[in-house]
Amino acid sequence: MSEQTPPTTSIFAVRTTAGQEKNVATLIAARAERNRLPIKAVLAPEVLKGYVFVEAEGPHFVEETIAGIRHVRSRVPGIVSFSEVERYMVVKPLIEEFDVDDVVEVISGPFKGMRAKITRSDITKGEVVLELLEATFTLPITVHADYVRIVQKAKKEKRNFGKESD
Repeated sequence: MSEQTPPTTSIFAVRTTAGQEKNVATLIAARAERNRLPIKAVLAPEVLKGYVFVEAEGPHFVEETIAGIRHVRSRVPGIVSFSEVERYMVVKPLIEEFDVDDVVEVISGPFKGMRAKITRSDITKGEVVLELLEATFTLPITVHADYVRIVQKAKKEKRNFGKESD
């Protein structure tokens, strides 16, 4: 009995009309899903105008997927290396996930294991100001955002700004 290895994928570039990258990426993903084509991923980098990257098992699958899609110019010949695509991927900083009043657990440092509520965050420094829930008195502490993990998101209130209620 011989073992089958899964097919490998490659990354291909598709030229598009500038400004239509997200639309093209959405259409490619929808068509690939609808026709059950082996398209693994579609990336439309914001900083690279006129191109969309498609990860597929072969160029013929990309050609089949993009055929007839509006704003697609052509498939760029050849394969794009992952290192070239990697520079366009932006990792969102963890601190951007935090909101005031989120309940977090401290996962490092002297307050490890304690739960706290976020009272303020400083995105530029990457720090959050916490109010420990298990402390006998409220004492604000400042820790790096990497030292906490979200336990419970704050409830969002619906507010009518600038509208008077009768």
